Amino acid sequence: MGGRNETKVMYFILLGFPTTGELQLLLFSALLLVYLLTVLENLLIILIIQKNHSLQNPMYLFLGNLSFLEICYVSVIEPKMITDVLSHDKRISLQGCMAQLHFFVTLVCTEYVLLAVMACDRFLAICKPLRYPLIMRHKFCAQLVAGCWMCGLTTSSIKLSFIARLSFCDVDKINHYFCDISPLLNISCSDSSLAELADFILALLVIMVPLCIVVASYVCILVTVLKIPSSQGRQKAFSTCSSHLTVVILFYSTTLFTYSHPKLMYTYRANKLVSVLYTVVVPLLNPLIYCLRNKEVRFAIRRTFTCR
Repeated sequence: MGGRNETKVMYFILLGFPTTGELQLLLFSALLLVYLLTVLENLLIILIIQKNHSLQNPMYLFLGNLSFLEICYVSVIEPKMITDVLSHDKRISLQGCMAQLHFFVTLVCTEYVLLAVMACDRFLAICKPLRYPLIMRHKFCAQLVAGCWMCGLTTSSIKLSFIARLSFCDVDKINHYFCDISPLLNISCSDSSLAELADFILALLVIMVPLCIVVASYVCILVTVLKIPSSQGRQKAFSTCSSHLTVVILFYSTTLFTYSHPKLMYTYRANKLVSVLYTVVVPLLNPLIYCLRNKEVRFAIRRTFTCR
């Protein structure tokens, strides 16, 4: 224990982003605006999908669930983050910290698996078009979505069972803006090697397995599309999956940087900035990507707000 004080920590202080004066108000306003825009964008996508019968197919069922997931995702992190910018009391209770971590890990892991399911959906639609309606029935799609949430919940529960065994003694300051695994591993006054190993193995499974599925799906899609004789046909096939591929690249590139080695990453200040990318920036961009790059969604939006 290295001579550390054995007093049990009942709360943590989230250091967040140290700012002063006008910068505080500017950061508060920017974060609040981004949070509200993210929620409104994703609510708009859910509304558009529900109101338009042309979007009642598996791809948009998964997109609607992704939008719902991201509303929950940002709502777990950003409200506390925003209030802490102006607040002098940046404390979060131990129980509150564990609850935030549990929901955050559940949602992140669910998104990994859901993005892989969406890649499989695009693979079947493009590579197996005749079998696609037989395989991707509504009941089966609903089961896939439920499976994504179960994978996320199970992974989070296992990770939290290890994190909850750690002891936190004299160090109560977390150099982050939310309760993440890496800072908790580093401020623990007990041996965290088992918790770190379990986290690494689960992160490997929940990140690399879906990533391999995504890569394999898009390799098959690429091979199939290149066999299409007309350039117009190839462009149409690529357009149905370009939005999803862009979202996958954004989400995986930012989270892989952080969770490839969680305890080591905490030692870098860049970790906090990278976390902003996947907790704030990427959820804001995802709905814009689907709206701007998807003709069906753009058409559905115009039809929803012009035809009454």
